[in-house]
Amino acid sequence: MSIAHPPLATLSAERTREWLNDGQEVALLDLREAGQFGEGHPFFAIPLPYSRLELDARRLLPRFDVRVVLLDSGDGVAERGARRLQALGYTQVHVLQGGAPAWAAAGYTLFQGVNLPSKTFGELVEAHYHTPHISATELHRRQQAGEALVLLDGRTLAEHRKMTIPGAVSLPNGELAAHWARQVPDASTPVVVHCAGRTRSIIGAEILRHLGLPNPVLALENGTQGWALAGLTLEHGSQRQVQGPVNPDPAAQAAARRDAQAAGAPHLSVAQAQAWLDDAGRSTYVLDVRSEAEYRAGTLAGARHAPGGQLLQATDQSVAVRRSRVLLLDHEDVRAPVIAAWLRRMGYEAATVEGGIHAALTLRQAGDWAPPAGHRVTAHALPDWTSQHQPALIDVQASMAYRQQHAAGARWAVRPSLAQAAPPEPALPVLVLAPSAELAQLAAADLSEAGWTQVHWALQADWLAAGLPTEATPDSPSDAEAIDYLFFVHDRHDGNLEAARRYLAWETGLIAQCQPDELAGFQLD
Repeated sequence: MSIAHPPLATLSAERTREWLNDGQEVALLDLREAGQFGEGHPFFAIPLPYSRLELDARRLLPRFDVRVVLLDSGDGVAERGARRLQALGYTQVHVLQGGAPAWAAAGYTLFQGVNLPSKTFGELVEAHYHTPHISATELHRRQQAGEALVLLDGRTLAEHRKMTIPGAVSLPNGELAAHWARQVPDASTPVVVHCAGRTRSIIGAEILRHLGLPNPVLALENGTQGWALAGLTLEHGSQRQVQGPVNPDPAAQAAARRDAQAAGAPHLSVAQAQAWLDDAGRSTYVLDVRSEAEYRAGTLAGARHAPGGQLLQATDQSVAVRRSRVLLLDHEDVRAPVIAAWLRRMGYEAATVEGGIHAALTLRQAGDWAPPAGHRVTAHALPDWTSQHQPALIDVQASMAYRQQHAAGARWAVRPSLAQAAPPEPALPVLVLAPSAELAQLAAADLSEAGWTQVHWALQADWLAAGLPTEATPDSPSDAEAIDYLFFVHDRHDGNLEAARRYLAWETGLIAQCQPDELAGFQLD
C-alpha cells in the first residue's frame, strides 16, 4: 500500500526567478545527475545530484528554514528530493513546476557547463581589468630562447600531474598570496599563470596584480588547451610543486589586507563574527581556505574545508544559498583576506575574523547526516554469501568507472533509477555495490523503502579483495545512459582538440548569454 504524503509546495519558473532577485536568501538546487546538470541549467542553480542529496545537504544548507527550490527534469525526482529534505528538518522546501523544461519554456536560458557564475566572473574580470595575457606560441618562443620567466600552474596538484605546460610549477591560486615570493627571484622577471582553460589563469594573474606584484604578470591564453591547439606538447606526470610551511609575514599580510579593504571585505572581531553565527535569520558558511593537510592538522571546530583557489573556481560547490554570508579562515592572515576580496568581487558577503582558525568562536551548524547502516556483506563473507543467495547485483559507482571494471553480471544504476535495475520480484535478494559505504547504504535504504526485502551491500573493494569475477563493458552504460558524466567538460582533457575548441568558445561566449539580473551581483571595483 502506498504511503500518503501531504502536498508539496510548488513554484512556477517565473516565481522562482523573482525569488532569485528579491534580495532574500534562497537556494535553487538542481537534483539531476552531473551530466544532466551540465547539459543545461539555470545560471544560479546549485548542483546537488539526488544520488548524494542527504550526504551534502547539511554542508550546503546550514539553516533549516532557508527557502529552497528543487529542480529536476520534470520526472518526479524533485518531489522525492523534497520529501528527503523535509525528513532532514528543512521547512521551506519547494518544487519548481515542470523542472528544467519549464524554465526553458518560460524563455529563460539553460546554460551548458559547470561553475557558471565563477566562469562568467573570470571573463568579466579579464574585460574589466584588461588582464595581460600571453599566447602559447609566444610563451614557447620565450622558453626556447631561454628567456627568464616564472611559470605557475594555478590548478590543483592532481590536475597539474595529469597535464601541464612544460616547466610549470604547481601553485594553486589559493596559495599564491602566501608562496609567490618563493618563486619570483626579482622584481623584473615575468610571471605567467596558467590553468586548463581561461578562468584560473585570469584570476591567478589578477590575484598577483592586485597584491601589487611589481613584475609583469601574464595569464596564459586558453591554458593547456591553447597549448595543445597550437600543436605543442604537454607534459604529463610532473611532480613540481611549491611546498613549505606558511608563516605570518608582515609584508604579505599588509598586501592581503589592502586588497581585502579595497574590495570591501571586512576583518571582523570575534564578537562581530559570533554575531554573524548567532543570527538565526541568515546562513553563514565557515570555510577554512588552507590546504587539505593544514586543515586535517587542525582547524576551528565545525569549519568546513574549501581550498581558496577551488572556492573561487567552483563557489557553487561550497556555497549554495544565494545572498548568504561567508566567513573565511586561515592561520596567517594572508590567504583568507585575498580569497575574501575576490568573493566580494563575485558578489558574496565575505569576511575574515581576527585569529582565523584560532578564533574563540562557537559554531552552531548542523552536523553531517549518516545513512542507515543496512546489511553489509564483508569481503571475507562475500564468496559464500553470493554463492548461497545468488543475488541480483546493482552497481552504483560512476558510469565511467563501471565501464572499466565491475562485478560480473552487475547492472549499473544511479540512485534515481534503482528500481529499474532491481529484480521484478521484491522478495529476491539484492546486493548493492558501491565505492563508499555511504553511497551503498543510501542505495540499499532506497530499495528497502521501495519494498525490496532482502537488500544487502558491499564495497567494490570488498568484491575485488574476495577474488570474485569482474568484467569490463566499454560501451555500457551507453553515453545516453551515463547521465552522471558530462562529456562536454571531460573530453577536452583527453586529447580531443575539437572538444577543446568548443569549450573555449563556450567560456568566451558566457557573458553574451547572460541577462542583466544574472550579471548584476558581480561587484568589480
